[in-house]
Amino acid sequence: METVTDKQHAHELIERLPTSQIATAVRFLEFMLLDPVARAVATAPPDDEPVTEEDRRRFRDGQTWFAQRGGKGIPMDEVLAEFGLRPEEKPLSPKRIVIQVDQ
Repeated sequence: METVTDKQHAHELIERLPTSQIATAVRFLEFMLLDPVARAVATAPPDDEPVTEEDRRRFRDGQTWFAQRGGKGIPMDEVLAEFGLRPEEKPLSPKRIVIQVDQ
């Protein structure tokens, strides 16, 4: 008896599928090939939290803020300087940033 590899077996299964199910199988295989972050985004539950008036106000304020600055944000160098860092010291991961808030 000849040993069939998993990959060969997968090809055989695809060949046996009715034409109507090929597109679904292709989408499933594409999903399996997504990187972990893209897969997590694709399978995340929908955001069903209601949008509040406060949310709307903050969104409008943000749009106004960007419009007043020609659609540009704050340069990273300025953000780092605010925390006493230089661009060459830019953290590789958000986990490395420690922010102390004085109350």
